[in-house]
Amino acid sequence: MTAHDERTVSLWAAIKVAPDAAPLRQDDHVDVVVVGSGIAGLSVAYELALAGLKVAVIDRGRIGGGMTARTTAHLTSICDDYFSKLIDLRGREMARLFHESQSAAIDRIEAIQETEAVACDFRRVDGFLFPSTGDQEATLDRELDAARQIGVDAERITGVPFAGFSATPALRYSRQATFHPLKYLRGLAAGIRARGGMLYSETVVEEVEETKDGVRVATDAGFEVAAMWAVVATNSPINDRVALHTKQAPYRTYAMSFEIGRGLIPDGLYWDTEDPYHYVRLQRGDNETDFLVVGGEDHKTGAADDGEERFSALADWTKRLVPNLGVVTHRWSGQVMETIDYAGFIGRNPGNERVFVVTGDSGEGMTHGVAASLLIRALVLDGDSGWRGLYEPSRKTLRAIGDYLSENSTAIKNFSEYVAPGEIESIDALRPGEGAIVREGLTKVAAFRDDDGTLYRRSASCTHVGCHVHWNSLERCWDCPCHGSHFAVDGTVLNGPAVSPLADPG
Repeated sequence: MTAHDERTVSLWAAIKVAPDAAPLRQDDHVDVVVVGSGIAGLSVAYELALAGLKVAVIDRGRIGGGMTARTTAHLTSICDDYFSKLIDLRGREMARLFHESQSAAIDRIEAIQETEAVACDFRRVDGFLFPSTGDQEATLDRELDAARQIGVDAERITGVPFAGFSATPALRYSRQATFHPLKYLRGLAAGIRARGGMLYSETVVEEVEETKDGVRVATDAGFEVAAMWAVVATNSPINDRVALHTKQAPYRTYAMSFEIGRGLIPDGLYWDTEDPYHYVRLQRGDNETDFLVVGGEDHKTGAADDGEERFSALADWTKRLVPNLGVVTHRWSGQVMETIDYAGFIGRNPGNERVFVVTGDSGEGMTHGVAASLLIRALVLDGDSGWRGLYEPSRKTLRAIGDYLSENSTAIKNFSEYVAPGEIESIDALRPGEGAIVREGLTKVAAFRDDDGTLYRRSASCTHVGCHVHWNSLERCWDCPCHGSHFAVDGTVLNGPAVSPLADPG
């Protein structure tokens, strides 16, 4: 099971990436073993298979069934948290390298979909940043200046194609792009297999160990894969408990798709300047109907359980901008990992030589995942990369100490919840379809009663580092606010970094 098994369904989810992939049923030996089959894992595997290495990809669920299936699939080279802030934290050169690497990722997607003949609706579009209120216009001046400092092609324009915004100033960024993420992953999977690579689904990795001869990846079924290198490309790393998790935080984000008449909105990427911001794009449909895909209303994972209200706010915002929208076709949520200095953690896992990690998408998972494939390919084949310092997992950004302390306060507050009362007095108070934390003596129990009355009782302690899980009524799962693990109502892990299921509370 993975995030695919959460309750909401994305616009992309009907596409099966590799439906015939099977579990690992015997020991294997390859050059590179990749854990995780989202855009990062499959992109890394594709690049290394293309270089002639024998590659195996392992996923706890179906191939391509994780957070990549819950994206809105913007392909942008623009820093999600603003270039001005990135320059303040890490300087102009690192900001320039960020734009260079993210642009290279878009170029690589374009090249691969052409080379492999992947019908994934890829197209180049412009991106537009616009203020939703007049008092946010200063942001445009700041970001235009930041773009010019690092050589980004941006210009100030007037008007975006939304109701009431024809005279609104905006920034236009050229050569952005968009695509259908799972159609693209399906093409990558085919390319990997064509070069001898293996895809193993429904296989839970329990341990990634560096040995004197290479690496060893062990599964819960007792099988192992030996390799020269391992790449952990899960949404939140399963092989690390402290080093990376203290420098990033999980956030839930929400998305919706609406039917929209073709040509009603020009094809492009659109972002407003609110905090959290909203993001908009088009997806081609059949005949004369397209889909408007809108996202936003983010909150820290586990910090709120009001998904319906988030969708309502997102729909209201969208309909103010595009009054003549069609019906809602899909609603879904996903999780992004926000780092304290806006760039992902990509490279050698701290303390390892042969174990690489990809995490910290910072709201730009599609381009971060492909940039990771280019960086890790260079590290494996050439020993170095010009982007290594930018994404170095062991880096310390002293100017981001405020964000570091703020994000880590979540864990401190979370552990205090173990001494608090339960959310309801007893499990008997649970109605069908409800989940809640119940105190039973000294134990906190994560309890859920299914629609048919079936009761599920699991420990409320996340199996990663013991944080207190919170109920997510939208997805009907348990979310860990500390590091982003998700669990099904029966305790099964849906998303890492946790590997083991929630324990039986006894």
